[in-house]
Amino acid sequence: MGGFTKLARFFATSLFATSLMLPAQAGEEFLPPSGKGRVVVMLSGQSGTESYRQVAAVVAQLGYDVVLLDTPSLLGTHGKALRDAIAQAQLGPHAMPGKTGLVGFSLGGGLALEYGPAWSDQVAVVVAWYPATGFVIDPVAWSADLRVPVVMFAGEADTYNNCCLVGKARALADLAKSHAAQFELTTYPGVKHGFVLGGANFDAAAFADALSRTRLALAGALSDDHASSP
Repeated sequence: MGGFTKLARFFATSLFATSLMLPAQAGEEFLPPSGKGRVVVMLSGQSGTESYRQVAAVVAQLGYDVVLLDTPSLLGTHGKALRDAIAQAQLGPHAMPGKTGLVGFSLGGGLALEYGPAWSDQVAVVVAWYPATGFVIDPVAWSADLRVPVVMFAGEADTYNNCCLVGKARALADLAKSHAAQFELTTYPGVKHGFVLGGANFDAAAFADALSRTRLALAGALSDDHASSP
């Protein structure tokens, strides 16, 4: 296992003491070392937040105020529940001013991918890990309304419920590029669904690479120069 992944495990373990339970349906907050940071709203997979607490803690250690949400509780509102959750997170006592980084996994990645790229008023970047691409019902219309940079990761051996296939991921990336949108897709040969730290098919190499790319995406979009720009 690489040093980066070992370090991530250490941060995840040590930072659970700095997580805070928020009011009902508002999620769980993971504080950065300084106590305040730019907001990252993180969306869990279908199984709920438990499998994503480790990666939430790791991202918080990078200097962000991370709010981890249970994605199933946000469904069925045509994005309103997610919009409200982002707005609430941005007003939290540990949040620094500026737009939000939206990071989602599986089901949460699908929800982030469906709405986040068009919400340039709230969101600075969307990072989708092995997302449920079926959320994008009309890919052509979706790709024409991409106003926020997207970074996406997919395992090439992901066949989980046929919801997150690499072929659909590549098709979305091609459509995005046809509109000159900022869309970066990285795929991992032989990697299955849920390769994140704490996931059912954790893959150390894929996780380390995706985490590094997530770090760069968040740093670039949530810097002082970009986070509050129109």
